[in-house]
Amino acid sequence: MKLDTRIVRAGITPDPTTGSILPPIYETATFVLEKVGKDKGFDYTRSSNPTRQVLEENLAAIEGAQYGVCFASGMASVDSVMKLLSAGDHVVCSDDVYGGVSRHFNRVLARYQLSFSFVDSSDAAAVRAAIKPETRMLWIETPTNPLLKVTDMEAMAEIARENDILLGVDSTFATPVFLRPLEFGADIVVHSTTKYLSGHNQIIGGCVLTNREDIFQEMKFIQKTIGAVPSPMDCWLVLLGLKTLHLRMARHEESGMKVAQYLEAHDKIVKVRYPGLPSHPQHNIAAAQMDGFSGMISFELKGGISAGKTIMNSVKLCALAESLGAVETMITHPATMTHVDVPEEERRARGLTDGLVRISVGIEDSEDILNDLDQALALV
Repeated sequence: MKLDTRIVRAGITPDPTTGSILPPIYETATFVLEKVGKDKGFDYTRSSNPTRQVLEENLAAIEGAQYGVCFASGMASVDSVMKLLSAGDHVVCSDDVYGGVSRHFNRVLARYQLSFSFVDSSDAAAVRAAIKPETRMLWIETPTNPLLKVTDMEAMAEIARENDILLGVDSTFATPVFLRPLEFGADIVVHSTTKYLSGHNQIIGGCVLTNREDIFQEMKFIQKTIGAVPSPMDCWLVLLGLKTLHLRMARHEESGMKVAQYLEAHDKIVKVRYPGLPSHPQHNIAAAQMDGFSGMISFELKGGISAGKTIMNSVKLCALAESLGAVETMITHPATMTHVDVPEEERRARGLTDGLVRISVGIEDSEDILNDLDQALALV
């Protein structure tokens, strides 16, 4: 099946009991065994659930993976992947990552003798130079959050193979519609299903996708043992959102390009970061490995933090909200919102300035989005 068909149909069959075209919501904690030692494939929802299993199979098919494992949040997915490591192991990580990942690596996992080196993963030479004898994983976001740097997946896979380390990729911004890292040699792909995959701001969730059975078995063990699992209702809601993923992503990209071009031409904007613009430093790499550019844009305002707050407090259509990837356009000030826990010195070193604004372009009429930004920028 082609991707658009897989998105709508893969892993989903009519319910054998009733013929329901949608999978049932098995909102139950436990399952009755036929007899001691014999069940119908399920015994306890923390371990497995029929609704969750349908979602996991659907997500795996969309990503082009053999296996999928769902978790209660994107961060639970990241944490579960990090449990593949042991004390003393080292991770090379993209320097521009979601603030929650920085917080988790630096303030939680570092207490368990894991060490992290944050490097610009758009620079393959810098990544190669950061590898140590104790390095066990290369962790990449592409495009990154919030600076939208793009990493060359083939280069990262080559480095991982050369050093016999795992390559994990957070591909939340791109989605499987625009990028499938497993095709480039990644071992693990993570998504926050909260974002584009569910697409409607209706749930919190995450998933881990892989072609390696050993990683899948370990993820299933961690899923069962830790219990950071999504509810059956949340899984069902993600399944509903996924059915229109390819249609939504086309609209996100179409409007995203219009907004990026508008911002790049505005005299109050210092810089626009959008992989679809020829001015983006890694535009050629993005165009070569991605099938589209999504709806995520970041831009830097003249006037610093006061200018950022002005536009945030002046938008009327765009929602001032921390999330992204939904049908509604959302605007965020990373320095005071999504990345507030990143130390100021580190933020500035990464290029995350006080005037940086991140916008997740929704699927409203693009003219309305542009008009809203125009009136807000007029007040800056």
